[in-house]
Order: sequence, then C-alpha cells, then structure tokens
Amino acid sequence: MSEPSTTRAGADPAPAPAPSHRRPVVLALMLGMGLAALDGTIVATAVPQIVGDLGGLAVFSWLFAGYLLAVTVSLPVYGKLSDTFGRKPVLIAGVVLFLIGSLLCAAAWSMASLIAFRVVQGLGGGALQGTVQTIAADLYPLKERPKIQARLSSVWAASSVAGPAAGGLLAGYADWRWIFLINLPVGLVALWLIWRHLVEPARTAPRARVRIDWAGALGIFATGALLITALVQGGVAWPWLSAPSLGLLGGAAALGALTVVIERRAAEPIVPGWVWRRRTIAAVNLSLGALGLLMVAPAVFLPTYAQSVLGLGPIAAGFVLSSWTLSWPIAAALSNRLYTRIGFRRTAILGISLALVLLLAFPFLPFPGEPWQPTLLMLLLGGALGLFQLPLIVGVQSTVPYEERGTTTASVLFCRQVGQSIGAALFGAIANAVLAARLGADTDLDSLAGALHTTDATRRAVDAAVDYVYLGAAAAAALALLALLTLAPRRFPVLKEGEGQGLS
Repeated sequence: MSEPSTTRAGADPAPAPAPSHRRPVVLALMLGMGLAALDGTIVATAVPQIVGDLGGLAVFSWLFAGYLLAVTVSLPVYGKLSDTFGRKPVLIAGVVLFLIGSLLCAAAWSMASLIAFRVVQGLGGGALQGTVQTIAADLYPLKERPKIQARLSSVWAASSVAGPAAGGLLAGYADWRWIFLINLPVGLVALWLIWRHLVEPARTAPRARVRIDWAGALGIFATGALLITALVQGGVAWPWLSAPSLGLLGGAAALGALTVVIERRAAEPIVPGWVWRRRTIAAVNLSLGALGLLMVAPAVFLPTYAQSVLGLGPIAAGFVLSSWTLSWPIAAALSNRLYTRIGFRRTAILGISLALVLLLAFPFLPFPGEPWQPTLLMLLLGGALGLFQLPLIVGVQSTVPYEERGTTTASVLFCRQVGQSIGAALFGAIANAVLAARLGADTDLDSLAGALHTTDATRRAVDAAVDYVYLGAAAAAALALLALLTLAPRRFPVLKEGEGQGLS
C-alpha cells in the first residue's frame, strides 16, 4: 500500500469476519441498495397513470422532490445515530420505515397523500443509503472493499436503469400501485437477513447516558428542506429572482448559520466539527459534492439530446445513457489495483482528470453526429468516474475508526446529494437560458422534451444547450480536481489493517 498506516485511539481491533459469514449480510445490503436506487427512478414513467387516477398534475414533481429531500436531509442524522447506537438498529429501522412508506404509497387516495408518503419512504431511504455503505466498509478489510463497493455500484446502476422500464411495465399492464407493493417482499427478505445474520461487536465504551442532539437534527432538517425546495422549485414553480426563491434561500442561509451555532455547542453534535477540520474528509466531501453536480449533466440532459438531436427513440436514448453504468462499476472494481500502488489521492486525480477531458470533448461532437459518439464518451466517462469516486469513499472510510465511520460516510453521501440538487437547478437554468435565447423567451427544455417533431433550428438549439451544460459539468470536474490538489493530503492517513473492523 502506498498509503501509510497510522493508529488512532478508539479503533476496534476486531478481525474481519469470514467470507461465509458475510454472504447473507452482503445479499441484504444489495437488496437494500436496490430498493433505495429503484425508488428514485421507478415512478417517472408511471406519472401519467398516477395523475390520471389521483389528479394533482401541478404538483406531481414533488413525487421526486419529496423523496430526494427526505433522503438528503436525513443522511447526516442516520450517520450519527449509527455511530452512537450501532448500524443494525438504524438499518432495521430504515428498512421498516421504507416498507411502511411503500405500503402507504400504494394505499394513497390523493396526490397530496402520495407525496407525504413518498417523504416517509425517503426517510427510510436515507437510512438505507448511508448505513449500507457504512456496513460495507465495516465488513471488509481495506484490500477487499472494492469488491463489495463494486457490487453495490452495480446494483445501484442496474436499478437506476431498470427503474423507468419497470415502472412503465407495471403501470401499463398492472396498476401503478404495484410500483410500491413490489418493495414489500424484497424488503422483508432483506430485513430477515439483517436481523438473522448481522452481528455487531459489543460497545467498547458504553455511556451511562447517550445525548441525542435533537436541536441539531431539527436544524439540519429545516435547513435542508428550505435549500432543496428552493433548488427544485426555482425556475419551475416561480422565477429565480422572485420573492419565494429569495425567501427560501435566505431562510436556508439563516437556519444554516443557526445550525452551525447549535452544533458547536452540542455535546454530541449530529455533524461534528472534525468532519470539516480534517483535511482528508473535507477534501473528499467537496470532491464528491462536485461529482454530484457533474453527474446531473448526462443523467438529466443526455436522453433529451439523444432524442431531439440524434433522432433516437426513448429506448435507444436510454441505452446511450446507460453505457456509463456498464463501465463505472468495472472501473471501480479494478481501481484497487491502481490505488494500492499509487495511493487514493493520485488514483482519484487520474480519474477526475480523464473525466474533465471527456466532458470538454462533448461540445466538439459533430452535429448531428452518430449515436456511437456520445455512447463512447459516456462509456469512457463511466470508467473515469469509477476510478474517481470509489478510491475516495474507500480511502476516507479507512482513515476513521469504527465509531466515526457512519458519520463520515453520511457526510460524503450528503455532499453528493446536495451537489445533485444544485446541479439540477443550475444546469436546468443554463439549458433553458440558451434555448430561450435561440428559440424565444417562452421556450424551455420541458416543453421540447415531449415534442414529436423537431425542426432543424430546434435541434441545433438543444445541441447548443446541452453543450453548455457539459461545459458546466467540466467546470464541476475542475472544482473536484482543485479540491484534491489543494486540500487532500498526498497520503491518506489510513488506519492499520484490522482497525475499525467489527461486524460479522
């Protein structure tokens, strides 16, 4: 290993469990990750059937925004709780809450009730995302962590791609309520495996009284709720410079400042100060926040580009996008062969540098071009981002002991989620501004996405808009590279092998 081994007080020296004892737990983690990923996308293609049954066309976007909001704001809370009370009770509570939310969604009687129950689902999904990633690091020693992380990445990619197709099939041939009911058998299997096979070590230093920072948790929830509401609805439900947008952003800033004060005074803060004081964690947080930002460009805008500019159908356009989900987990799984030789930081720098070049290459694609050209770029981009993301996650998890790993993992995922929210708002505004300048003040991407016929002027306008979005994504990649070059230490302070392990 190129990374040095250091010792930190409080690390758990328990050895990693035998492979045969891990398999049921790994299966449960993969099922849990699949549930969280699937529910982020499966509703999209069923919206017409849901609106036709329940109404509420004006507010249907909150089916997605409410879920995203709940997942994002709950991540830091679950991270702290898993470090305080253990992974198993938090994960079980998350699965149970997710299944309750799924059952309620299937029984929804109005759009308002469905949105409220999606928030319940998202609160469970936040526990699934953060705790699953933390347990994966607990289960495996450093050399083997890319295996489990690659499996989780593969599950996430496959679920994200399969979600829209599965939602369309269930809505078209059964009933949209089955979109939520299919979670129940999968979740119950995961719940049984976790209850039966996940064994945590005894707490090495039990406390007479555990103090929960409820004020800090409330502050994080409120700040995140206002911020993400402003980002999701700004430019859609109201103009960016309108009173609602400015009020929400101002309120988020004020509540954020108040939350910082609360966290500094709390005995056991939800987001402790060391998350940002330690250079390694701060650099990874900023880098993966930038990753969340740049991921929005292909995920949101490439399908419209493929249909409007290249003239592809929805299925073929989805294949162009899904090509990066093939190379991402493969590169992630192989990344350990690289970072064990040159280190986590250098591997991540190599990956994000390649991503920067590929994102800058997109605007140079010919017009209208051939489908294989963006497909090849996406295939290479997925490989580059696999080299970038996984070494950072594995590396930062390896620098903290067991009792800090949940908080650290949650902070990383939280920053990535916030980056995605900012990216959706920022790049949407950029694309709509380009389209409005070229086609007229009332034109935006949403109005063109469902158009059956596009003129040459429209195709060229969409091409230009997506080019600018990719340039914005390249700027985000440059920010991630800058964070690694200026903040990240040359060698991550990795704990000695075996420290911080403790699940079986």
